[in-house]
Amino acid sequence: MARNRDELKMMGKTFLSGYASLAEGEKDPRNLLVAFAIARVILIEFDIAEHVESLFNITYCYFPITFRPPPNDPYGITTDDLRKALRGCLSASPSFGTLAIPVFLEKLTAGSPTTKRDTLQTMSICFPVYGSALARTSARRLWNSLKLEAGLLDVFAQMSPYSEQIFQPTDPLTEEEALKTTQALVETIYQHEEEAIESDDDVQGLARDVCEECIHILREPEKNQAKPAIKVLCAFMSTTPSVSRYTLSQAIPHLVKLFLNPDEISNRSPILILLTDLVNAARDSMPSEVTHTTFVPMMPYKDEVLGLVSVGSKAATSRIPAIGLLRGLVSTKMLLSDEELGFIVHSANEIFMDEGAGNDDFSDAAILEVLSIISQNAPQHIEEQTLPLLFDALPGQAPTRDAPLERIKVWRILLALKTLCVHQRLFEVLVIRLTTKVDLICLPTKHDSIEDTEPDAAYVHSLLKTIADTLTAKVKAGHPDVAKYIDRLVPSLYNLFFYSALQREQAIATDYRLVRVTSDIIASITQCVPVQRQGVFIAAVFNVFSSGKVHDFAEGFQKFPAGTKLHLFDSSATTVQKNLLALLTAGVAAAYSEVLPPPPSIDMFLNDLLRWSILHTDNYLQRESAWHLISSVLNKHADTATASLEDKITNFWPKFIASSEASIEQRRWGLQAWVWICKALVVQKHTSLTRFTDKIFELFAEKEISWDAAKTLGDIASSDQILTKCNHAVLKILHTQRFVNGILPRIITGAQDSSKLLHEQTAYLVALTSLIKAIPKTAYAHEMKTLMPLLLRGLELPDFDIRADVIDTLLAAAEGDTSDQNLVSEHAPALVTYMLRNSIFHEMSSIVRVIRLPSIVRLTR
Repeated sequence: MARNRDELKMMGKTFLSGYASLAEGEKDPRNLLVAFAIARVILIEFDIAEHVESLFNITYCYFPITFRPPPNDPYGITTDDLRKALRGCLSASPSFGTLAIPVFLEKLTAGSPTTKRDTLQTMSICFPVYGSALARTSARRLWNSLKLEAGLLDVFAQMSPYSEQIFQPTDPLTEEEALKTTQALVETIYQHEEEAIESDDDVQGLARDVCEECIHILREPEKNQAKPAIKVLCAFMSTTPSVSRYTLSQAIPHLVKLFLNPDEISNRSPILILLTDLVNAARDSMPSEVTHTTFVPMMPYKDEVLGLVSVGSKAATSRIPAIGLLRGLVSTKMLLSDEELGFIVHSANEIFMDEGAGNDDFSDAAILEVLSIISQNAPQHIEEQTLPLLFDALPGQAPTRDAPLERIKVWRILLALKTLCVHQRLFEVLVIRLTTKVDLICLPTKHDSIEDTEPDAAYVHSLLKTIADTLTAKVKAGHPDVAKYIDRLVPSLYNLFFYSALQREQAIATDYRLVRVTSDIIASITQCVPVQRQGVFIAAVFNVFSSGKVHDFAEGFQKFPAGTKLHLFDSSATTVQKNLLALLTAGVAAAYSEVLPPPPSIDMFLNDLLRWSILHTDNYLQRESAWHLISSVLNKHADTATASLEDKITNFWPKFIASSEASIEQRRWGLQAWVWICKALVVQKHTSLTRFTDKIFELFAEKEISWDAAKTLGDIASSDQILTKCNHAVLKILHTQRFVNGILPRIITGAQDSSKLLHEQTAYLVALTSLIKAIPKTAYAHEMKTLMPLLLRGLELPDFDIRADVIDTLLAAAEGDTSDQNLVSEHAPALVTYMLRNSIFHEMSSIVRVIRLPSIVRLTR
């Protein structure tokens, strides 16, 4: 066929008859792929007028494809391969149409759900090829079968000339395919008539009949059949412009009239839901690029529908459906004018701010979604109308401890601000208003005589958290305006917190929780700053570290007395001053490698900081901030930090971790610092990593710290928010997999080695459970058979958290592929015993016990 096609065409009847006899009865899937390809060429290029039936018989006899490839099939032929090749034949010639339609209808009537979906998909492909004439003459028979799968109940069973039975909805996947096939049928019938259709009266045939049937069903919008009916009408919206216009001209007036009918007041909610589906379908049928000349299907009906929204939103029972309908309208491009958007914002504000409206979380979310959509395209309305109301609703002082309702109102307003102020114009207003309020509350002199500062601290935390969450959303969306806040927001934050720590240690802004959330703000901003500007900022940070000068760095509303310096690492530094390291680390952790001071110039600073984190810190915030800074710098300069890394192994490890003279608490802190050093190396697959992890295994022999050392292996493999792409860390693909492949065999061997002391074997078990919990299943799935006995031993460990982690791992295996399920089944008796033992009151914490009890059934099912 490929080389001598012309000669084969010249053979005519002889070749076609011979080929039909040759191909008949073929079953080998390899040969079928070739046969289908040959048949498609014949159907398209050869004169088959006298051989349609024979060619039809040798192709349609394979429909639908039921082939299932055997396990480990060396040829790699899939069901989809054969299905696509066969569809290529079935849709190759319009001559097949009259023969194929009865076959399709038969398969729809008697087939399984899989067969039905295959048939529906094939029909969608074939209709355009078979042509509009055949589609038109077969339309009623086809629709009679298609609506069976679309779930549409036939109310015209007695009067329709083409409907014969009452039926119930099928499964959702088949219903979706039936709607797509209906769309293909309607498009095939009407696309060639589009220019001839000048008015709705010109739409005749299937589209008109189906619309009438669906409208008749929609007379009872509360009934189950209303949903399938509206789905059919929605499907029509994505067919041809004429059918789309006709569908809306019939459905919208009907639903509007029904909504305004006093007898249907109880059904207003379902009517609005149906209208919402139709409006959304009309919106989705529009092209992605919309201009002023684009036809907007809902334009003739927007006033009527807006009227329904106005009425429906006033009643609590129909408010959420009405707002859902409004969402469809405001998200339709070029539909509403600027004045109409302004009116919608005004109405939405009234509902949201009305305390007597009976709003709940669902209605609030619906209203905010509408306003959020408007804020993206017309932010001036939100800025001028909504934001003043929200800011005015925020109190100047925090609600007292005995005012829970006031606190709920504050949280509700802040949620609204966080949702609406993502747009750069609105975010700028948010930053100004909230930081001003933070400054007023945190003025040091204001709270000298107030003993209970917790309410104010909680309030300020909520304000700062609102800014942080909104910034996170902006960063994820890639907004370019985030970078400018390195100058507009970051200095004022440093000013407030530095001044509070240095001048008034009892000020609100010295609370460590406020320091932490402010660190999140600084980190989000710094990671978006260009390299050049970031270089200036990082240089200023390290100048604070070295000189302690804060005047220029933390410039703002509060003025520092002459000579004020911040010496974080001095013995005289207070706890609140040391906490400020978190704010400085937040900027450094997000820095590009080229703006950080390179080794060896920074080695002494990092070594001193590491020792300070063990010996002179007062809380976890300080230690964590130091470790994050060290890890970030080492990660970005690991290739040139050989001397610094060597110092960690030769000096830091023996003195602060391996030494028995150090306290257990210091050794544990040293291990956590070691974790962050290892993390910096893991993510970039550094060659020195093995030397660092070998040190951890050495501690397994020490009973008093072996568990702590074992758990660090899981900590090293776990993900974090510091060494990330957005923080410009040096990352290499599959770094976790490489780390696991390097240490998992060693852990397994150690756990199985009976010659080791009991506490050492237990440490290997702890390391195993910690590691598996921290990594994806794919990283250890290949070792599952070996791991299962060890995991069962892990269920006997005295640590509740470890046992819970093991159960989670076993559940993941039980819900995995067949091989893992079979493996779990083999150990079912032992699993039941261990799980029941872990459910005993005095052996398991109540929370874990409640969570794990249902796992017994799931693991042994």
